[in-house]
Amino acid sequence: MARKKPVRIAVIGCGTISGIYMENLSKRFSIVELVGCSDLLPERSAKRADQFGIRQMTNAEIYADPEIEMVMNLTFPEAHFEVSRDALNAGKHVAVEKMMTVTMAEAKELKELAKSKGLLFGTAPDTFLGGGWQSARKYVDDGLIGQPRTFSAVCTTSYQPNTPKFDLSPDYFFFPLHPGGGVPYDLGGYYLHNLIDLFGPVRRVSGFGGNPEPDRTYSNPHHPKYGEPFHVDTTTTIVGALEFANGVLGTILFSSDSSQSESFLVHGTQGTLVLFHPNFYSGRIALRRVSSAPAPMFPPQPAVPAPPEGAIVRGVTTETELPMLHGFLENSRGIGLADMAYALRNGRKPRMSADLGLHAFEVVDGILESARTGRTHEMQTTCERPKMLAATALVGTAQEFALDD
Repeated sequence: MARKKPVRIAVIGCGTISGIYMENLSKRFSIVELVGCSDLLPERSAKRADQFGIRQMTNAEIYADPEIEMVMNLTFPEAHFEVSRDALNAGKHVAVEKMMTVTMAEAKELKELAKSKGLLFGTAPDTFLGGGWQSARKYVDDGLIGQPRTFSAVCTTSYQPNTPKFDLSPDYFFFPLHPGGGVPYDLGGYYLHNLIDLFGPVRRVSGFGGNPEPDRTYSNPHHPKYGEPFHVDTTTTIVGALEFANGVLGTILFSSDSSQSESFLVHGTQGTLVLFHPNFYSGRIALRRVSSAPAPMFPPQPAVPAPPEGAIVRGVTTETELPMLHGFLENSRGIGLADMAYALRNGRKPRMSADLGLHAFEVVDGILESARTGRTHEMQTTCERPKMLAATALVGTAQEFALDD
């Protein structure tokens, strides 16, 4: 198999998250060649250009360069639409950090623009391509828990103005204050992309959500605005019920208004998968079964403590940690763009597609509509379940072979 011509790419947006992206895109994936970067703050793009030996450029220079085929948009959410639109209009394929934009109307416009120009347009997160999540997908598909029936996903944390840099440093800019920030859009996307990868498209949603405290006060005495009020202009909590097209039912709870807590469980007719935080590419996966013996093929481990007197059970619950079956176990940010590059060269659909990103976005938007109207939201978008990566024992950079399909 001949090595394919690398796709020349540039990064727009050189904040904190750009470091790991550019590290991987410059050194890990042979299918891409990182050639340039830009940022609203020239000192930040200069730093990254020097760090990775690439050109410091302006957005206009990136758009005008005929050799640059693809743009990685790492700007803050309120800039996603403009940067992605301009890059698409310049004939570049685009991958954008989550979420796609801050409104459904803008997201739909970008998807249609890319389609009209015959360009690829994908949106992070891409953690569902990591080894942990691909392993979970294989366990579900292979029937280790029987037929999947229900799930529950919880992610709560506290985005509060308790650091001296709150809303002063660009790296802290959007999370607490601005549209596209807050856990529902920030961390919620990780759960939703992985849920869609596990179960396919969603049929309908309902729920509640909003912002219980839009008017807040700078609470760190070291902040120059200590004691001054500020307004939070984004949704900070959603609770939703999801019905997937395949019949799986479940609940999500994403909130930045309370203390930290997280859990991700998938329940089947024969067992439960205990999953990890989908912000990561791998983590602990465990199988819980109500049985007198551990799961077949895996060594026994200590049983979960016996249930209280009178509980209705049919045996003792055992919990068995499961092995990883796929590569890309470490921080692999940029794997979605690399998959897009192979999709471009091989003439296939990328796994991190615009359809997937738009569908995940509508789940959040639909829950908020349900909260406003009191009615169930019938999903208007759909997407294909992304093709699973091949399980492989390859290590290091050889793992990239799984993307070349």
